[in-house]
Amino acid sequence: MTASDAKKNFYIKVKRQDGPGKNPYYQTFELPYKPNLNIISCLQAIASNPVTIDGKQVAPVVWDCSCLEEVCGACTMVMGGKVGQSCSTLVDELMERDGTGSKANPITLEPMSKFPVVRDLFVDRASMFNNLKDIKGWVPIDGTHHLGGGPRESQEEQDLRYALSRCMTCGCCLEACPQFSLEGNFVGAQVFGQTLYFNMHETGATLKDDRLNVMQQAGGISDCGNAQNCVEVCPKELPLVEAIAKIGRQTTVHSVKQFFTGKK
Repeated sequence: MTASDAKKNFYIKVKRQDGPGKNPYYQTFELPYKPNLNIISCLQAIASNPVTIDGKQVAPVVWDCSCLEEVCGACTMVMGGKVGQSCSTLVDELMERDGTGSKANPITLEPMSKFPVVRDLFVDRASMFNNLKDIKGWVPIDGTHHLGGGPRESQEEQDLRYALSRCMTCGCCLEACPQFSLEGNFVGAQVFGQTLYFNMHETGATLKDDRLNVMQQAGGISDCGNAQNCVEVCPKELPLVEAIAKIGRQTTVHSVKQFFTGKK
């Protein structure tokens, strides 16, 4: 089924879960077709009339969202088998890409599988924010008074840091990563990108050794299999492969220095 084939109605199949540890199940909903609908609009329509295709009145589907303009990263889910932002993913695109939308082949919405499910499509991404705490993802300052002009940066450094600063902590890179899992300790590409981002900052680099200590631990940079799935799904097109390579080199140099100096 393509967008041009859809005349009046299309179908969405949602993977639901009533709470943490509960058994998941699917429910299918029929919606009136309109051009340029995004997935959030579909979920809002279901919420206003949560009746399945077999006529059963059910609880509204639970999902997470905030900005609705691909900035906050909260609305990440798996749509048609591919992870992305539901605020910027259009029904027309999914129909054209997968030939879905018919009753026999509905558009499938599922929560990310690499994070604990809170309910339905809403997952707990706390592990990502905890990892940012572990790498001290901030720039330390000695006050809020005027500190004078900042250090000069090359245009190349500015461009790279700006690209890395666009990370939304959305979880797409981790959902697509074969090394990242619910049970494992691998931190994933999001942390590697942010480690490089703060290490490149003249003031943030005062905590560089602390961050690289985390990178050389179990679950750090050496556990990356370099599958590069992360860069393929990143909605902000972050240079994650470059970040992985640079952090790998920084961690190696850091480990060698520790070996010869005896400093931890």
